[in-house]
Amino acid sequence: MPIFEYKAYAPGGATKTGVIDADTPREARQRLRRDNLLVSDLRQLKSGRKRRAGAKDSGGKESVLQRMQRARLAQRNGPAGKDIETVAAITRQLGTLLGAGIAMADALNAIIDQSQTRRIETIFRSIKERITQGSSLGDALAEYPHLFSDLYVNMVRAGEATGQVDIVLQRLADFLQRQRALTRKVVSALTYPALMVVIGILVVSILVTVVVPKITDMLQDTGQTMPAPTKVLIAVSDWARVYWFIPLLAIAAFSYVFSRIYKTDKGQLVIDRFWLKIPVIGELLRKQAVTRFTRTLSTLLSSGVAAVASLEITQNVVGNRVIADATGYIKTRILEGADIATSLKQTGAFPSVVGYMVAVGEQSGQLEEMLDRIADAYDEEIEVVTERATTLLEPLMIIVLAAIVGFIVWAIVLPILQVGSIG
Repeated sequence: MPIFEYKAYAPGGATKTGVIDADTPREARQRLRRDNLLVSDLRQLKSGRKRRAGAKDSGGKESVLQRMQRARLAQRNGPAGKDIETVAAITRQLGTLLGAGIAMADALNAIIDQSQTRRIETIFRSIKERITQGSSLGDALAEYPHLFSDLYVNMVRAGEATGQVDIVLQRLADFLQRQRALTRKVVSALTYPALMVVIGILVVSILVTVVVPKITDMLQDTGQTMPAPTKVLIAVSDWARVYWFIPLLAIAAFSYVFSRIYKTDKGQLVIDRFWLKIPVIGELLRKQAVTRFTRTLSTLLSSGVAAVASLEITQNVVGNRVIADATGYIKTRILEGADIATSLKQTGAFPSVVGYMVAVGEQSGQLEEMLDRIADAYDEEIEVVTERATTLLEPLMIIVLAAIVGFIVWAIVLPILQVGSIG
């Protein structure tokens, strides 16, 4: 839905400016008219610039704001990548301003003035406009699910209900930064091995398709019978030069089939369960999912969100279907009157120590603090597993690459030595 910036005259002759979202300029004017505002100027905000309402789109392409509106219909997954850092910084600034006693409208003005991009400025102008029209902060944020997830919105609503919005925003900022740090740890653990695989494939491909043919052609000109390893190398080289595209097509086909299967409920469950069984990597992914579960649940509960609602939101952010289904089971058991610890142990998806610590937290009335301790402990374990994975995979990749290159060198040198021995 397009967003329009307007200037209008209020009753009594006062000038008022603001933003409003509407499907067409006519609808925007009608809505403002119902609010007893006489529009003097109306501009549609598009692609970070102002343009006159009614102007045509160039090339019929979607504007940034139209794509944002379309994203509202998608599942609320919240920000990703650099947006997480942006939202975390804005959340902390807003919490600090509100905690200092600054009014919401003035705090939002400060955020708008400090916005580094036109996109963020436009979003917070719209949020401010909705709040001045009587909407709550939580409801205003809910209009932008690509930036503010269900977890974020529900925590803000809980903060508004308890009068602790500033405290909740600080918790949210901490939570977003920890989640970002956790993602970086996992990515860093998998990046180096993946990079070594790519470099190894490139090196072997160049050797097989460029270097080996030139050398083997000279060896074949001698007319001698090639040893078996050399024949194998020549066959592989000839095949790679002619059918080099087949591996690429196979990878593309596999990726397509994998994505299609992963979109099904059964396929996603089977694949995620398989990932957890892989040595080292599975351990890393399980610890990451447990950390997300405990950290998210702790943050929601400490912010005043009900246990069932907290589990429902947590189920969508753990990042693994096995843990997500276990979270759904816990939610169902709680509705039946069970406690969290007993239900958690019954799933079998969590390490036993998590169940015991949650039980202690429930019995002592300090469940949120205990969940935070679990998350902190698993954060440290993730660092240990990350170092172990790098330590294990680095020499393994080197050995595999050395074996392949060694075979190529051996297959080339072997006929040369035979020629020397005949001579």
